[in-house]
Amino acid sequence: MAVPRSSPARQLAPFRIEPKFVARVWGFRDLHPWYDRVAEGEPIGEVWLTGDDCMVATGPHAGKRLAALFAEEPAALLGDSVPSADSPLLIKTIFAREKLSVQVHPDDKLAQKYGQPRGKSECWYVLAAEPGAELAVGLKLGTTLDQVKKEIRAGTLESSLNALPVAAGVTIYVDAGTVHAIWPGSILLETQQNSDITYRMYDYGRGRELHIEKSLEATRLKTRAGEVTPQRLVDRTVLIDVEYFRMERLAVSSSRTSESLRGPHAAGGLAYLFAAAGSGRLKGVGFEPGGAGFDPIDLPARGIVAVPAAAPDFVLENASGADKSLDLICITPNWPTKST
Repeated sequence: MAVPRSSPARQLAPFRIEPKFVARVWGFRDLHPWYDRVAEGEPIGEVWLTGDDCMVATGPHAGKRLAALFAEEPAALLGDSVPSADSPLLIKTIFAREKLSVQVHPDDKLAQKYGQPRGKSECWYVLAAEPGAELAVGLKLGTTLDQVKKEIRAGTLESSLNALPVAAGVTIYVDAGTVHAIWPGSILLETQQNSDITYRMYDYGRGRELHIEKSLEATRLKTRAGEVTPQRLVDRTVLIDVEYFRMERLAVSSSRTSESLRGPHAAGGLAYLFAAAGSGRLKGVGFEPGGAGFDPIDLPARGIVAVPAAAPDFVLENASGADKSLDLICITPNWPTKST
């Protein structure tokens, strides 16, 4: 159902989101220097930046779950006539010390068949990579579904995966139905539909649940997955622009206005600002303590700020220190007209 808006939504200031550190058997115990976090129990593999259970960290809604804020303020957050009032994107950073399972995600149609609201297409932006780092993306040309079944049973499925070399700054698209696996050696910023559905095909004997039949049903032998060629514009680089999400990279050496951050393509909806390197500060235009605008918001390295559709004007200042730029990733949802 579209989010109706018969009159302009009241303004809703940008806000920082508190990350959620998620335990994974394949993760790290110590996330320094990326985050000031050491695991007390199981290792940490994912840092959720926009998960439904993440907390708003600044402003009048501080301490509220992100899902609750979307339920209360859908028009202010998302803008006019979007097809769903839910939070549209799940954004994570991925820290893999060991190989993840070989897995596949369903598309919207298949996910809804099994009672889920949406499927999961995603992309990876490589924040850092060791020499020789690879990711498994798709099946080798000529691989058949019968072959996949046999190799799952034999534990040799890796031999049919397409190994893709990666380096810092590369973007990989992984559309629903793509058999894939994240391997050690890189740190990833993952943007996906707001879904955590994973069908595991093979898991290296870890003893976790497998989803063989569903994974085979979801598998597409040929997909659009792979490295995305960036589009370099005058003031930004478009890393990817597909159904469900658009991602841009901007260097902020001094400051940028909210209008210039959105750029000419923007439709005025929700945007997320992620600091891939360096730090920044958002200041409301005309801010005075107790007056107009909003309190300044710090954007730390690897932090994220949500900019609602109904946000007031602001300036983003580079706070990285002398001779350093803020490496900013701007992520916005796209709204496909039909399931893909």
